[in-house]
Amino acid sequence: MSDGKLKYFPHLGGALVLGGAGLLGFLGNWEGAGEYTVYADKLAGGLPTVCEGLTKHVTSTPIIVGEKWSRAKCDAEVGAAVARVQIQLAGCFKILPPQRVFDAASSHAWNLGAPATCGSGAMAAFNRGEWDRGCRRLSRGDDGTIVWSFTSRMVDGKKVFTFVQGLANRRAAETDLCLGAA
Repeated sequence: MSDGKLKYFPHLGGALVLGGAGLLGFLGNWEGAGEYTVYADKLAGGLPTVCEGLTKHVTSTPIIVGEKWSRAKCDAEVGAAVARVQIQLAGCFKILPPQRVFDAASSHAWNLGAPATCGSGAMAAFNRGEWDRGCRRLSRGDDGTIVWSFTSRMVDGKKVFTFVQGLANRRAAETDLCLGAA
């Protein structure tokens, strides 16, 4: 596992660690560290997934269900893909975040996509310097309702949302990481 790479972001006037061991370990806990056979992720509509959540949405490397990957290939591909997602995410911050906030937001973006995280209420709070409020918004709305913990599918032309406890657990863990409680 990598110690990460410190990258300076001029628009933030500071540096953040990309692909740090803490973040990669966190992702491994939620995305399946040691998953070297590509599988069809049921929660993602059968999306081919491998390693720590690597999909076609974060890499251009073909991911084919049933294909076996080596640990070295996973480490290289995940490290590069996480850094790309983090660079995209860093562009959404207007204020240099604490590393713990950046790592939690990075996990959120890895799971849901950087555009979703960038457009979230959490990011709005982060960009006002409201770190704790932003952290809480990774898992709950300001009224306490659970957010970002649902899958969706079309049924009779209507979008239907299904609550997934595992996603709620992950969002709560991201909030804890973000708040420094993890």
